[in-house]
Amino acid sequence: MIVKITTDYIELQQLLKLTDWISTGGEAKIAVKKLNIKYNGVPENRRGKKIYPGDIVEIQNKKYEITK
Repeated sequence: MIVKITTDYIELQQLLKLTDWISTGGEAKIAVKKLNIKYNGVPENRRGKKIYPGDIVEIQNKKYEITK
């Protein structure tokens, strides 16, 4: 799935909200610990991780390609 952003980057917690994995920002702290998240193939659990166009984020085996 392609996720288009209009800014230079998006934080992981914003991506989780944008892709409907969470409904509020407050849920991000728990979600990054419980969900199987990979950033460019590497496990990631920092909700503030900056994600840039060209990056691939995999959440529970669903891939999201970030574009601008």
